[in-house]
Amino acid sequence: MYPHLLFGVFLAHFIFPMEASAHIHRPRVTLTEKDVKFPRVFLKESNTHMKFLQGHNTVYAAGNTQVYQTDFYSPHPQRQSFVFREECIHSTSTDCQYNITVLHKSKNANQLFLCGTNGEHTLCCNVESTDFKCTRSKDFRKIDQHINENEPTLLIDHSEAEEFYATQSGSEITAGIRRFGKNQVWSENSGTEQKYIGLVASGKREESLQDRLYAFYIEKNRDQSGKSDTWFPRVAQICMADRGGPKTVLQFKWTSKLSARLFCGDPERKLYFTDLVEVTTVVADRWQDTRVYTLFKNAWGTRAVCVYSMGDINHVFKTSNFQGITEPIPKPRPGECVADSTLLPTEVLMKVKTNLEMEEWVGNNNRPLWVTHHHYNHIIVDSVQGKGNVLLLSLENGRIHKVLESNGQAFIIAEIQPFNNKASILSMLLNSSTVSQETQPTPTHLQCDSTVAASKKLYVGTSRELVQIDLVSCMQYKDRCEDCVQARDPYCGWDGHQCTTATNNTIQDVDNGNHTICKSNQATSSKVVSSNLVRVPQSSKYFLQCPARSNHAEYNWGHRCNNTGTICTFIESEHQYVLLIEKMETEQEGTYTCVSEEGGYTKTLAMFTVKLDSGATGLASYYTAWFWVVLTLVLVPL
Repeated sequence: MYPHLLFGVFLAHFIFPMEASAHIHRPRVTLTEKDVKFPRVFLKESNTHMKFLQGHNTVYAAGNTQVYQTDFYSPHPQRQSFVFREECIHSTSTDCQYNITVLHKSKNANQLFLCGTNGEHTLCCNVESTDFKCTRSKDFRKIDQHINENEPTLLIDHSEAEEFYATQSGSEITAGIRRFGKNQVWSENSGTEQKYIGLVASGKREESLQDRLYAFYIEKNRDQSGKSDTWFPRVAQICMADRGGPKTVLQFKWTSKLSARLFCGDPERKLYFTDLVEVTTVVADRWQDTRVYTLFKNAWGTRAVCVYSMGDINHVFKTSNFQGITEPIPKPRPGECVADSTLLPTEVLMKVKTNLEMEEWVGNNNRPLWVTHHHYNHIIVDSVQGKGNVLLLSLENGRIHKVLESNGQAFIIAEIQPFNNKASILSMLLNSSTVSQETQPTPTHLQCDSTVAASKKLYVGTSRELVQIDLVSCMQYKDRCEDCVQARDPYCGWDGHQCTTATNNTIQDVDNGNHTICKSNQATSSKVVSSNLVRVPQSSKYFLQCPARSNHAEYNWGHRCNNTGTICTFIESEHQYVLLIEKMETEQEGTYTCVSEEGGYTKTLAMFTVKLDSGATGLASYYTAWFWVVLTLVLVPL
């Protein structure tokens, strides 16, 4: 390919100059292993699914058939165990293999609650974290249901005993929400196909009788004409005190189950999202303020994050009219939590038996927090008290976006690339000392003190690797106060000398990234960039490199290129902003300065004094060859 044609192809991929307004949906910075260390552990088997659990100074990861105990700071970071080995030794089956589908923290601090299925029945046991010995759970012996590894489950210490909740997706008569334990209850057949995405506890209320469980799922549309969406997103409620109905109506079935449509969309832009991907929560001090974050996608490949408060969800179930009911609503109102559900009036039970749905939709007046073309498949949210929330979203290629939610707006702080090659992330876990167990297995996150914990980590699992990501790696924002502030990273602040873990005494502006607060606090940097002397052979091509750290900045090379009739070609590549001198002559001698501008803050990134080396020969082809090698690498898609 001719050089000028190659240049045409190359320049078609980029726009010069780099406009900050074009990067609203781009991560401000990109972090690879060159910038941040990612401790990792390689697994001895390939896994199709993975469940994480935070332990004391350790992380538990349940793969297909083994549980891994990982401590990234230990000289021997990994232990693994076939938990159900003894059960298979005493089995008469020639193909005994339990697929691990459930992993929770037990109320006993030294035990894990773990379930495995062999395709026919489910075996649950309490596992000692020291020796991984499986002790059959007395409370959950009778589980003849096949629990799929993708089904949401919850283990809740309610009243005097633990209660285990699990869902079953599909259209069979067993589909729905089921509680195992002392008071087993399951769902009345809905007659529709359902796929469950998440289970969330409402949180402790003033009166424990009113504690509820919310199930988020999608339901297949009965109308398959193609004129409407194939799936509808819904949320269902049940009371944790529900014991089922009397022998005559809804015995061992939920008497408090109600459902409502979830709305996620922007009517003004005619954007609607109905395919629910994942659910996570941010727990608040007041249960009404607990927020549920949902990740949606639509048929056009667009993703959206919609947020619902627990108070708003509760309000719909408490006050909305019921679809299809025109006569007076019986008392107590269907869906109310009562002390003994077996004593509910038959009239109320018969209404619930019809699978009551609310007329009002949850979130009908809300707009998405964020609409994006990025293909996310997992979401975790961390609440940094007084500084907004941080969303951690995994992409289909194994990269992770660290996103700030501030004043109802989303800002992509960074794209984290923990893997050298494309990878499929199976699960994520946020390591926080305040992680709530009420919203497992959906990863959940939590409040932290005004001083951000320096040990906050994100754990990511693929089929063969476990990776640890430090969320408080502030040194990546370099050694200028302005760089630290413009990062808008709630975990980081300027302490007068460096960008470090944020405290009440550090300088930061998470909402706006206003660099002028550095000047007002006399924290501006006096760092001076020195000039590098470069001698270039006559008639040679030569390129000067400038580190392009921020994707939101505009970059320019200051020189008289266009005023001398000499062509200078500017190239934007990942992490570099390159100036190419196509033919070195006397007119090209001088000082070349690369300057960035972002939010009104201008700084010099690189400076070169270029001189003609008329005595040198044979170097032109060397520089030209290297340039085309670099150019080719830039053009190759990742």
